[in-house]
Amino acid sequence: MAAPASSAGFGGMSSDNAKGLALAVSSSAFIGASFIVKKMGLRRAADSGVRAGYGGYSYLVEPLWWIGMISMIVGEIANFAAYAFAPAILVTPLGALSIIISAALAHSILQEKLHTFGILGCALCVVGSITIALHAPQERDIDSVREVWDLATEPAFLSYAAIVVVAALVLIYFVVPQHGQTNIMVYIGVCSLLGSLTVMSVKALGIALKLTFSGVNQLYYPQTWAFALIVATCVSTQINYLNKALDTFNTAVVSPIYYVMFTSLTIIASVIMFKDWDRQNPTQIVTEMCGFVTILSGTFLLHKTKDMNDSTGPTLSTRRPKHASQNAFAIEILPLKYQDAADDETLPLSLPKADNRYLMEELPLRYKDLNMA
Repeated sequence: MAAPASSAGFGGMSSDNAKGLALAVSSSAFIGASFIVKKMGLRRAADSGVRAGYGGYSYLVEPLWWIGMISMIVGEIANFAAYAFAPAILVTPLGALSIIISAALAHSILQEKLHTFGILGCALCVVGSITIALHAPQERDIDSVREVWDLATEPAFLSYAAIVVVAALVLIYFVVPQHGQTNIMVYIGVCSLLGSLTVMSVKALGIALKLTFSGVNQLYYPQTWAFALIVATCVSTQINYLNKALDTFNTAVVSPIYYVMFTSLTIIASVIMFKDWDRQNPTQIVTEMCGFVTILSGTFLLHKTKDMNDSTGPTLSTRRPKHASQNAFAIEILPLKYQDAADDETLPLSLPKADNRYLMEELPLRYKDLNMA
């Protein structure tokens, strides 16, 4: 029989939920730091090869990227363990802590400035997450991985999984090639959609290992290995598209948007698969919905922060093109979000444009020769 829902604070948590909370907090610390270290590795790799955002894989030989990757793996292992002890509605929202860590480190290390309203947006995300966590249901009692498999193969969750897979494939094969470099929601959408399936499979594996370590072996069930295969497939795809998002867009914007989309879809998947809301009263459900609204409000502020930053200075930058005409000097216009990737040869927009002579005075000799004709 499922354990009754509890609306008590942290002091009234069950032992398992308290363990899940501690593991989730430590997971957020490692994952939040990993965003920054991986971004530093991606920047270094871009100096010697094709950028990840354009399909390059030079970051695979960059030590910093691997340090960040190891940090993320440690965080994910802690997160993996947390799902074995506590429900997804409790564990997943605590990922908001990684937003605070990554935003603070991006501000101080990567010089990716976060507007005051962006800080407020992060705070709202945390408040909403805490609201959800305080009213999360207790973990339901499960005695075998086959019980999880039965839940995963019910028509409601199978329908959800089919919608997620189809949407992810459409994004990957039709939307990414045309809009991946210009719309932040494309890469993050792929990661978040598949992430919700990853968490459900991770939770199943966590339960299987927890039962195995307690003396009830679950490793001989084929369902355990089926969940492991789903995890491996989804995680590898997520890593690829998360790298593209981090390399293309501002880290302080990527991490909170990814968090909100991933958290929302994961909780929806958990509600469908584990029927979490069936064990809660209307007051708890409404409070959790208010937490979602608070999180979404924080996301809106983070989006507006990006727009406000865009409007406080020049919205376009120019840099020397790879190929110039023999009769004229062409100016390449770059969107603001790529400014952090521009090389040291970037030219300020304030230079006069009406007369190429002013530009030519600042260019190396090899570019002057192009206009000698």
